[in-house]
Amino acid sequence: MSRWKITVEYDGRGFVGWQRQDNGPSIQQCLEEAVEKLSGETVRVHGAGRTDAGVHALGQTAHFDLGKVLTQRAIRDGLNFHLRPAPIAVLDAEPVPDDFHARMSAVERGYVYRIVNRRAPLALDDGRAWQIGRPLDAEAMDAAARILIGRHDFTTFRASLCQAKSPVKTLDVLTVTRSGPEIRITARARSFLHHQIRNITGTLVLVGEGRWPVERVRTALEARDRSKGGPTAPPDGLYFTDVVYGTADNNQGR
Repeated sequence: MSRWKITVEYDGRGFVGWQRQDNGPSIQQCLEEAVEKLSGETVRVHGAGRTDAGVHALGQTAHFDLGKVLTQRAIRDGLNFHLRPAPIAVLDAEPVPDDFHARMSAVERGYVYRIVNRRAPLALDDGRAWQIGRPLDAEAMDAAARILIGRHDFTTFRASLCQAKSPVKTLDVLTVTRSGPEIRITARARSFLHHQIRNITGTLVLVGEGRWPVERVRTALEARDRSKGGPTAPPDGLYFTDVVYGTADNNQGR
């Protein structure tokens, strides 16, 4: 039995999210069915993160165990063949030690949220970005984002159905940058709460619109009350970008 790590890209539209559910197709289900078609084995594919319905991935990581002996190329190309026509692509496949776990071994995850700040409709990015026609002040949004960097109780930015044991997380990176009409919110941390990035994004947009002063974000954070935060941004603009693996000894309690 060999353990395989795969890196996956997908368009989250049309899926109920990463995790298998009874109410529609999931990324996990499609991958497991592709592995079974390729190898004849029923496997469980474990992902590094459980993205919501409509959320995309540029570098989601997953692992599974396989008894059949196959090459890296055969697994990558074979899975891609059996995934058609689903908008899912296996970018890479590599053997890993038996103690590797796509979720538990991760020491950092990266996300990007894309906002297209223009009045004209999205011809190419419809469903892949959040269009906001009102002018946004990206510099004010970035100043507000810096307030949230570090170790905090993020209850204000946590979904009511979040299953995490603690609302305390360490946010290593949170930046807001603009390039033309596109505003990108980049976030990096060992782990995130359910809807944390989307709730932070909705709050930062209030700052960008001038409806909130920058310091109100600090007040909202310290309130530890979801009702004091901004709205939940739509899933369209959120992308799971990458996962970092390594020694977690210096990351305990993050």
